[in-house]
Amino acid sequence: MSTTRSASPSRAPRRALLRAALAGGLAAVAAPTARAAGRAPATPGAPTTQILACDQASQSVLLLDATSAYWRSGQSDRTARAADLLPLWSWTPVNDPGLADLDPESGWRNVSDAKARSTASGPLLLTCASGGFVAAVQHEGAAVYWAASLPAWTNPHTVELLPDGNIAVAASTGGFVRVYTASQGARSGVHASFALPGAHGLLWDAGSGLLWALGTGLLVGLAVEGGAASPRLTAARSYPLPESGGHDLARALGADTPLWLSTSGHVRQFAVRTGAFVPYANQIAVDRPTVKSVSQHPVTGQVLTVSPEPGAPCTWCTSRIRFHGPGGEEELKGSSLYKARWWTADRP
Repeated sequence: MSTTRSASPSRAPRRALLRAALAGGLAAVAAPTARAAGRAPATPGAPTTQILACDQASQSVLLLDATSAYWRSGQSDRTARAADLLPLWSWTPVNDPGLADLDPESGWRNVSDAKARSTASGPLLLTCASGGFVAAVQHEGAAVYWAASLPAWTNPHTVELLPDGNIAVAASTGGFVRVYTASQGARSGVHASFALPGAHGLLWDAGSGLLWALGTGLLVGLAVEGGAASPRLTAARSYPLPESGGHDLARALGADTPLWLSTSGHVRQFAVRTGAFVPYANQIAVDRPTVKSVSQHPVTGQVLTVSPEPGAPCTWCTSRIRFHGPGGEEELKGSSLYKARWWTADRP
């Protein structure tokens, strides 16, 4: 595996994002590629300074360098090296002959999530698009671990890897959480299903041994039973949300195994151990409406959020990523971002 430049966490604040393609727009610089392209993500376990972003302008998952020499040095556009303006890595299934059977040209529309999970064979990129395409891809060489094409009307919004190698998918319009038997084959369509209106967020929590799922008005801890080849889903714990519009679910730092979650009106933390919504550090800055994704750096604790902005090409996207603790904002000109997360290859 190749490695990338790294910097101490103190270099990452405020300049935490590569603002690729200041002239000409991101789509021209980060054109979709049939397979993963560019330098590989950081070694798992390293204090990452890289960010995964779902860009609906280029219809790609982008890996961005938070410590680009260009942003640290403050060079002008004219003197910047071209390499410093490019994403480190990008991925799209379009034109990949190994995925042609799933018709990604139809299903890979409006990429809706991207996250990394660690496995014995290296990090997996978990990603999905609202058009129905869902995949788990090895970051090095883009070998497909598992992929599926769901009906477009189901609107897949997030993906999660389970310890047994199976893949969970949440579909908002479909109103379900499914666990596919990905451990049994790269196209396995066998699945268990749990009805959850407005299903948007998923996170496996090893401490509780539950798959946490976030819907329009409910946070549910799902027990996954029955074995890898024939899973079953049952609600072990369930909590009504303080307000409706549950959207994103992510790991937070702190005692009581907290989870980040966003709703139509707020960014909240939920303590798994106590089963309560709790206050958190820097809440005044982080808490805002319509946040599409929230992600906390596992070493520095810095939080990044993405939320729609007026004037963006679509009502649900933005070209900006906000940072909290320390704060700041960076713009990825020409982009239509839906979500962004620190590249941290968590082990399920």
